[in-house]
Amino acid sequence: MRIGVPREVKNHEYRVGMTPNSVREAIRHNHQVVVETKAGDGISRTDDDYRTAGATILGSAAEVFATADMIVKVKEPQVAERKMLREGQILFTYLHLAPDPQQTRDLVDSGAVCIAYETVTDNGGGLPLLAPMSQIAGRMSVQAGAHCLERTQGGAGVLLAGVPGVRPAKVVIVGGGIVGESAAYIAVGMGADVTILDLNIETMRSLEARFRQSIKTLYSTDLSLEEEILEADLVIGAVLVPGAEAPKLITSDLISRMKTGSVICDVAIDQGGCTENSRPTTHAKPTYTIDSVVHYCVANMPGAVSHTSTFALNNATLPFTLAIADKGYKKAIVEDPNLLNGLNVCEGKVTYKAVANDLGYDYVDPCTFLGSTSVYEG
Repeated sequence: MRIGVPREVKNHEYRVGMTPNSVREAIRHNHQVVVETKAGDGISRTDDDYRTAGATILGSAAEVFATADMIVKVKEPQVAERKMLREGQILFTYLHLAPDPQQTRDLVDSGAVCIAYETVTDNGGGLPLLAPMSQIAGRMSVQAGAHCLERTQGGAGVLLAGVPGVRPAKVVIVGGGIVGESAAYIAVGMGADVTILDLNIETMRSLEARFRQSIKTLYSTDLSLEEEILEADLVIGAVLVPGAEAPKLITSDLISRMKTGSVICDVAIDQGGCTENSRPTTHAKPTYTIDSVVHYCVANMPGAVSHTSTFALNNATLPFTLAIADKGYKKAIVEDPNLLNGLNVCEGKVTYKAVANDLGYDYVDPCTFLGSTSVYEG
């Protein structure tokens, strides 16, 4: 199979779909890999590094899309990229379709086979291709929030750790999954006063077992959420409903009553955000202020630490990339139900139920497309 790796074009996105190491593995599996020139610049990997690994370097994204049977990216395809997709071409990347009706429409119209990293599962029901980025975004959210709390950034001028005689900042984390746990890891390490709200008792037991007396957990109700957020200096939105739009747990009214100069870092923004005020921002302009509350809603946070995040992502995606390339997408997803869960759009149909429900499409069972399961020949 011919695998294509374009350069990412989203604002301040420096990651790349495949590292030279991943390219070498694909070549070892007898596939061809074409890489857009300078695609690896953001991880300090040159065109020569990719050539040494066995890739062919092409001069433009258009050439990559025209040549490849499968496109491997990091972020959702931007408008210009979506126009280059063709019927039957495989797209393997993060999509986050539920809050993005225009992208969904374009992918449906393209006729491409679109497999989303964020809905591929593992045998335990986890999200193995989302997990490494969730870990990174969770950890980054606290350092971003600490920066936003500085007076020069519009914050209240609060130091996360405090000092002897002055209390530390109160950090409230909404959601105790991978993002929430990762945020707590950094917040505790920085000396903050940390509370995590969640609905799952087992999750809270696990968090308390890990952090012991360093955190507090609370069962999330409207009242407990309101009380904690009104006292918070920094709120981390860490809510996830796989494949679906994030629930708006934090209302505009509640935000209007928060402390002046407090900060919200909404890590759920890729799925639409978990506050009513959330809207995507970029690393070029990461914050905005509403009712004297600083909102940090960067939709590709891990892109700022592109080296770490690219290699972490490739560690997780490479086995699936090779399975799709070795077998073709049909045979690969027949043999692996976890990969089947990643199929969001296929040949003009929406094949992921949460996306169909949120955006008003007819849901089509992905098994509809699995009549032929022969290994890819080409």
